[in-house]
Amino acid sequence: MDKKRQLGTTDLQVAPLVLGGTVFGWTISEPDSFKVLDAFTGSGFNFIDTADVYSRWKTGNSGGESETILGNWVKKRSNRSEVLIGTKVGSDMGDGKNGLTKKYILQAAEDSLRRLQTDYIDLYQTHFDDLSTPVEATLEAYDALIKAGKVRWIGTSNMSKDRIRESVTTAKQRDLPLYRSLQPEYNLYARKQYEVEYERLCVEESLGVIPYFSLASGFLTGKYRTEADFSKSARGGGMKKYMDDRGMAILATMDSVAARHQTDLAAVAIAWLLARPSLTAPIASATSVEQLAALMKATRLELSKDDVAELDRASDWKQAPVAG
Repeated sequence: MDKKRQLGTTDLQVAPLVLGGTVFGWTISEPDSFKVLDAFTGSGFNFIDTADVYSRWKTGNSGGESETILGNWVKKRSNRSEVLIGTKVGSDMGDGKNGLTKKYILQAAEDSLRRLQTDYIDLYQTHFDDLSTPVEATLEAYDALIKAGKVRWIGTSNMSKDRIRESVTTAKQRDLPLYRSLQPEYNLYARKQYEVEYERLCVEESLGVIPYFSLASGFLTGKYRTEADFSKSARGGGMKKYMDDRGMAILATMDSVAARHQTDLAAVAIAWLLARPSLTAPIASATSVEQLAALMKATRLELSKDDVAELDRASDWKQAPVAG
């Protein structure tokens, strides 16, 4: 993969698609996760994103399953220097393990490093904010980890614009690490929050942007057209919120664009994200090698200006287009 993009002001060169590790140990087994990881890196892609909490919500899991599978794969393949690993801290891990205090972050990082079977994390990210902890204390923890060589860069996700600005200001004033990336929810359907609250900030502060829910939990693949389709996957129950006039108009437009390029809707959704200048690389998960191939294909799809404009109009959150 020769079209690598720099992640903010770091020296991390990221291929234009990030593999989401949410599914490892949740909807796919360790052997199937290995197959997806092999196919992803075998095609020249290099960044895998996970979190300590993945997938605590599954019955029988306690959190850390995704990191453990990824760590087992890296150890078996002996390829740590060839991949970038991003993980997160700040979600509730149970037994009082949550938040962003300095003490907790330092311990959580050690737990993640152990599960990942590595000496360092390329991108360590605040998963959810902890308003009871001053941003300075959180940044001091990250500073200690960076100075110890256990973390290269830090990023954030699900943090308000005001808290990000406060963190940036504090970091500059106290000579503490700056956040170098943001993981926002962003896709053809969920556009408003990023475009209104975050995009300008990301450009001004040179934050790399690696959006999650790039396919709106699968809605933008087009496989959910009616409520009868909800049973097609574990995420099907969350599709109803997308199935309004605007959602149907987006799918109809994507159908037209996909037909012109003789491709599928997932490729169109990813290619639209890649066409937005402020974004670095979208995150997408795959439960099979076949599904992954469709996602990787998106990075080779060049949408025309007319294609992008058509998709922009259909997904414009300022108005409610009608399907048809």
